[in-house]
Amino acid sequence: MSEWPDRHASTPTELQARLAAERAASPFIELRDGDGVQQLMPLPGGGLTIGRTPQSGLALTWDAQVSRSHATLEAIDGVWTVLDDGRSTNGTFVNEERVQGRRTLNHLDVIRVGATRLRFHDATGEAALSLTEVSTEALVPPLTAAQRRVLVALCRYADGPATNEEIARELTVSIDTVKTHMRALFDAFQLGAAPPYRKRFELVRMAVGAGLVPPPERR
Repeated sequence: MSEWPDRHASTPTELQARLAAERAASPFIELRDGDGVQQLMPLPGGGLTIGRTPQSGLALTWDAQVSRSHATLEAIDGVWTVLDDGRSTNGTFVNEERVQGRRTLNHLDVIRVGATRLRFHDATGEAALSLTEVSTEALVPPLTAAQRRVLVALCRYADGPATNEEIARELTVSIDTVKTHMRALFDAFQLGAAPPYRKRFELVRMAVGAGLVPPPERR
């Protein structure tokens, strides 16, 4: 998965806005505008065009690397896709793989157009619901004290999950120890079958939603 670039920009308010948008169960795009402000754009049923002109449905007017009409986001039979049929100069990428024609989007895929990254959220699909909306109504699995410490460190900051290295430094333990606890946490929250790049994000959402960790801090 393409690294989400705004690890030092989110605030607790922005994180809560994203969680609220997902609970609304409507697909949306997360991005930051030319001023670095988080924007959450609901996706209309008919889809929209991504481009640099103000007339575009998703207008990235600040990004000179985006073509005037760059790509299209479109739902086909309820499945969201991104289409780049060669109209863009610099290409469209999903998780840093170049799109050739049309590509299906999955929850939390990162679309890169020009220098701008867009994160796709769709908590309406069966797979996404099973990963995302276990929230406060779910049964909280039993955790050891060590697992709770790792979980708190993972979820400490509002800009995204901490890496294994960051957790190891904070808790003064080895990276292998962190990995062992992370595997146990994934199993406890029934995330073992989730794609690797989604597990950490989903674990944070579930822990925050269930009130298992303190409110995230801003770095």
